[in-house]
Amino acid sequence: MLRFFYTVAMYLATPVIVWRLVARGFRYRGYFRRWRERFGRFPDPGLRDSIWVHAVSVGEVNAALPLIQSLQRRYAPRPMVVTTVTPTGSERVRKLFGDAVFHVYLPYDLPRAVARFLDRVRPALAVVMETEIWPNLFHQCGRRGIPMAVVNARLSERSLRGYRPIRALVRQALANVALVAAQSHADARRYRVLGARPGCVHVSGNLKYDMPLPKGARQRGDEMRMQWGAARPVWFAASTHEGEELAAFEAHLRVLARMPDALLLVAARHPERFRLVEHAARNLGFAVATHSAADANAETQCLVIDAMGVMMRYFAACDLAFVAGSLVPIGGHNVLEPAALSKPVVVGPYTFNFEEITRSMIEAGAARRVGSAQELGEVVLELLRDPPELARMGTAARAVCARERGAARRTMALLGRIFARARYAQSETSPEPGHTDLPAQKTH
Repeated sequence: MLRFFYTVAMYLATPVIVWRLVARGFRYRGYFRRWRERFGRFPDPGLRDSIWVHAVSVGEVNAALPLIQSLQRRYAPRPMVVTTVTPTGSERVRKLFGDAVFHVYLPYDLPRAVARFLDRVRPALAVVMETEIWPNLFHQCGRRGIPMAVVNARLSERSLRGYRPIRALVRQALANVALVAAQSHADARRYRVLGARPGCVHVSGNLKYDMPLPKGARQRGDEMRMQWGAARPVWFAASTHEGEELAAFEAHLRVLARMPDALLLVAARHPERFRLVEHAARNLGFAVATHSAADANAETQCLVIDAMGVMMRYFAACDLAFVAGSLVPIGGHNVLEPAALSKPVVVGPYTFNFEEITRSMIEAGAARRVGSAQELGEVVLELLRDPPELARMGTAARAVCARERGAARRTMALLGRIFARARYAQSETSPEPGHTDLPAQKTH
């Protein structure tokens, strides 16, 4: 009955959801494309017993990369399916994997849409990244006997409180999950409180520590520094949201007053805001260049990065990274991307999306937290004027990344167990003559 009322609510909300996508589509045309996929309508690719991984957007796709590569190696020649929700996530999947995976959007959580999707991709294993809990999708996977895992699972205290009104419904959905591979012990505890079966919850670590560096990122970063002026101080406001660009610009004015040759790199989180950020920087009087125009030089004071998938080269080029989404109550973004390149990190007060990682970075002396926009300028200026401290923080950041690696291997071991159990149970109930299951994952 709970799921029935949820489904009715989803049908009633669908026009609002579609209207929101239309509104975003006027600013970012990718939202206008491939509408049918969002209702599970796409040509049948003829797949069978696929391995399906769902990653919402760019960050989740990047985090899933080492796991997807491991799944491809372990379970070849089974087809690999990767779904996303956002156009930017879709673009990232195509850039990373090309035709090596079958990619579509995950449909809305409507029973018929979900059924059409599952009928076409026919997964033998379903892997959902981080915090995506969809009652109808999870129910149908359970009914069809598809082993389902939530991996790199994270759940903040704030999100746990947000689920309180529908906790009974979420508990029903989680009853269909064979594995929750949590990022930390705190995340594991919250998933148990939310309703996951205790025996299914394990701590595997954070897959983001295992993300490989893009080839040539360091070299491209060095080349850009030579173009801008190798000795000038450079800092990066990365993945900013509305309100954070102004804070970064004000901080940069403070920096320029003491370090006139300083350069600010700024990248908005959402592509539809690229142009707005550029106009704001020009209106404040900065000498502005953009990534798309490739016109940055020694005179540039603010470089607006108006493209997706290029962040790592700019992390490699900077002296210091302010990881945004943390001055406003978004919850912060991935501090490990700059840390993997030995870059010191500054964050704001709101980092609940990456609570454990951020705490580790701060405790190791690899990151600094600021409480306000005004303090951002003070700390950035302080650090840029202290190269030895920047070097020490960068070394500490790299050490944190090295210490925490191994989540992909641990997650693969857990997935191997639930997949082997599911295939064994299936062969016991409906054996297929002549069919040979893949070997179970060995664990270490």
